[in-house]
Amino acid sequence: MDLDPIELVTAPDPRAAVIVLHGLGADGNDFVPVAHELDLGAVGPVRFVFPHAPTRPVTINGGYVMRAWYDILGLDSPQQREDEDGLRQSQALVEALIAREKARGIPARRIVLAGFSQGCAMTLMTGLRHDERLAGLVGLSGYLPLAAKAEAERHAANRETPIFLAHGTADPMIPIARARQSRDALIALGHPVEWHEYAMPHSVCAAEIADLNRWLLGALRG
Repeated sequence: MDLDPIELVTAPDPRAAVIVLHGLGADGNDFVPVAHELDLGAVGPVRFVFPHAPTRPVTINGGYVMRAWYDILGLDSPQQREDEDGLRQSQALVEALIAREKARGIPARRIVLAGFSQGCAMTLMTGLRHDERLAGLVGLSGYLPLAAKAEAERHAANRETPIFLAHGTADPMIPIARARQSRDALIALGHPVEWHEYAMPHSVCAAEIADLNRWLLGALRG
């Protein structure tokens, strides 16, 4: 499936790539403005890739068809009601995006996977299982999907890949308690996590972008 990504290149001949996965009901345009606010000049030219998720019926929205990386079956006991088939289908799509960047000359160690909400889930889902070391994983306002299977399915190549996690303390969509559980699960597995909380709802804020900018410079340095 062609996700027809939007692309933003900060200068010719990019040496790194940041693949940004949007949240439920949004599309690739959602985080283009955030990319414009980042200054990654110190690590050389960067290609930002903003794919559009496939469209599918979403159960919690009455079966309404919208862009979604996977179905949301319910908000009660979400760990027991995850759309594993949808998650794994979209994992394959994200893997194809990584392969596309590698085919264009950017090695895995210079590729950052990033995502918001559902995009965060897909970032962690794919990044932990990828068979080559990535530069870093960024999860904003999301959670670790299929958490019970993460340890068995993760690949050794990305056990030391830095992870940036951020969440709003007033998030009404994904309670911060679930995000903290995801953080704790990743730390318990030995993954290096940088954690941030902000006084915001299910969104992004200026302080978060500044912290992310600093983190990205470190992840892509070298």
